Amino acid sequence: MNIAFLLGSLNRGGTETLLLDTLRHIQETSIKPTCICRMRGLLYEDFVKTGVKMIELKPRHQFDIKYIFKLRRAIRKQSIQITHAQQPLDALYAYLACIGLKTKLVLTIHGYDYNYPKITKQILKFIHKRINLNIFVSHSQKRYFVDKYGFSESKTKVLYNGISFSKFDNIKHHSIREEFNIPEDHLLLGSVGNFNPGRDQLTICRFLNLLNQKGIRFSFVFAGAQTKADPWYWDECTGYCKANDLSQNVHFPGLRNDIPNFLSQLDAFVYSTDHDTFGIAVIEAMYMGIPVFINNWKVFEEITDQGRHANLYQTRNEKDLNIKFLDFLENKEFFGEKARLDRVWVKDQYSIQSHIHNLLKIYRSVLFE
Repeated sequence: MNIAFLLGSLNRGGTETLLLDTLRHIQETSIKPTCICRMRGLLYEDFVKTGVKMIELKPRHQFDIKYIFKLRRAIRKQSIQITHAQQPLDALYAYLACIGLKTKLVLTIHGYDYNYPKITKQILKFIHKRINLNIFVSHSQKRYFVDKYGFSESKTKVLYNGISFSKFDNIKHHSIREEFNIPEDHLLLGSVGNFNPGRDQLTICRFLNLLNQKGIRFSFVFAGAQTKADPWYWDECTGYCKANDLSQNVHFPGLRNDIPNFLSQLDAFVYSTDHDTFGIAVIEAMYMGIPVFINNWKVFEEITDQGRHANLYQTRNEKDLNIKFLDFLENKEFFGEKARLDRVWVKDQYSIQSHIHNLLKIYRSVLFE
């Protein structure tokens, strides 16, 4: 099958990481992939190294007619059978480019529409009825879009994200404790995710203040960047830590490129959100076999089998998180064994191989519907 993956820029993010891992493994199957991007980014060289044919087509503006014809020529030249868009705008481009062709159209919606501009919402309302299949990354997310936009159940599927766990097997070790001068008697805690109000690092900051008041010796590292869309949220989190004398214990290094190494050294992983549609960072932390504390956001309940394979606390409730965490400190052996069992479950449930296996089923059903 000739499949074209369409997306915007190749910058670092959950969607791009998933697609990169998919392309690294999908060539072992019957799929012949092509990646068509509108803009290069930080991950462009990594995409090139997969050996997948890369095509960069950059529109001059959002509704560039010439771009549509360029995309159509590329689709015809590569004999593409399915275009798989990763954003509503790319799905619209593919729909227009494929008019009169036999090419099938698939769209994966990776997030919620909370931060969609008005035009993107209008595109989604138009396009979801006109493509062959809409894919969601969790049942909770699917229900949201079905209820809000009237997606047809017959045109929707759920496909959980997959993780390439092999990248955790040969970690290039770099000491996090040495980097941040963390004492050996401190708990090393951390989280992964860029700073925006939907990710809710502020609840974690308030929790860390409670730990500090209890006299717990810890250091916490937030692995995540300040975002251009919400720079104030980073300032609010760092400002809170300074105001509460946490600066010596809480570190904000920004974006990191060594997440497997980072996670491998943590004593526990703490995360908070009311926005995620899946939570790749959460799954990766669980795979490391360390205790994982996440809020009872409906998606997290879903991907952890109603919390059986993680430690849930009440959303935006730092006091409840503090209670759950102090329980961990008093029962480290129990929590450690539970984390090791959760690792086995996660490996079976969310591997990139399982993701690709189910993706192939979807492609076949679309081709032969």
